Amino acid sequence: MTRDLRKYASQTTVRLIIGGLALLFLVGLGLIWYFYGGQAALLGLLCMLGGLVPIGLVILLMVGLDKVVKRANKD
Repeated sequence: MTRDLRKYASQTTVRLIIGGLALLFLVGLGLIWYFYGGQAALLGLLCMLGGLVPIGLVILLMVGLDKVVKRANKD
């Protein structure tokens, strides 16, 4: 039986990123809500989403460049 270790590593990385973001949002916003109230938690959510926008743009740029390079190197 063969195992695809690259696929396993990729899945593990994606799961760790999703888990980290879930932990950040759930625990972070939960603590803000508990100590400061709902309006502060809403502002915290907006700040967290605003901080993720540049990261998302960089990821989209890298995925787009990867597709362009793969299309150019088909031969």
